[in-house]
Amino acid sequence: MLTGGRTRTRQRLFVHTLISVPYYDPRFAAGLPPETRSLYDRARRTTSVAELSAYSGMPLGVTRVVIDDLATTNRLQIHPETYSSPFDSRLLERLRDGLLQLA
Repeated sequence: MLTGGRTRTRQRLFVHTLISVPYYDPRFAAGLPPETRSLYDRARRTTSVAELSAYSGMPLGVTRVVIDDLATTNRLQIHPETYSSPFDSRLLERLRDGLLQLA
C-alpha cells in the first residue's frame, strides 16, 4: 500500500546512503501513514537508509521507495556519497592482473 506496487526508485539508494529532513513540517508529518511518519520523524537526524528501515520496521525495498517518494517532494534530502575509497586502485589492478596470470 505504501509503495503502490513499485519496487524501483528514481535514485540509487544504498544501505549506507545518508538521509535527512531539510526542514521538519509537523502538519505534513501528521497526515502521513504511521510507518512513513516514523521514517520521516527519525530522519530529522541524518540517518542511513538501513537504519531508517530497521527503525520504521519496513523492509529495505519498501523503505527505499518511501524515501524516494518523500525526496521527490523535497521532504527528505538524499546526501551524495562524499567519501572516496581508502584503497589504491592501481594496487588493486596490479593484484588482479597478477591473479589472472596465475590462473
